[in-house]
Amino acid sequence: MQGCLFCRIANKEIPADVVYEDEHILAFKDINPVAPVHVLFIPKRHIATLFDIQKGDEPVLGRLHMVAVQVARELGLEERGFRLVANCQEGGGQYVFHVHYHLLAGRDLDWPPG
Repeated sequence: MQGCLFCRIANKEIPADVVYEDEHILAFKDINPVAPVHVLFIPKRHIATLFDIQKGDEPVLGRLHMVAVQVARELGLEERGFRLVANCQEGGGQYVFHVHYHLLAGRDLDWPPG
């Protein structure tokens, strides 16, 4: 989608510190981290919100979760753990309208979040 920040990153129009990439998924470090480890995972195909997921998106979203765990292992997070967060709509804290997941780790993560 034209103008979408994450589509522009996926299309290499904007640089990012990429930690993983395949045909369908891109993972990169958040430029405003809220934890020592803060990685964003996006499907390369534009999906605005979780409400816009359609039948047929299951493989790419399942792949996204598998990649998140793979990256977490590569970052040495298996023993201590991590949090995987998806915000939906403005009231849910979504500011970039392209489905994405935040992998947060490296500090104690309180519950419920602030």
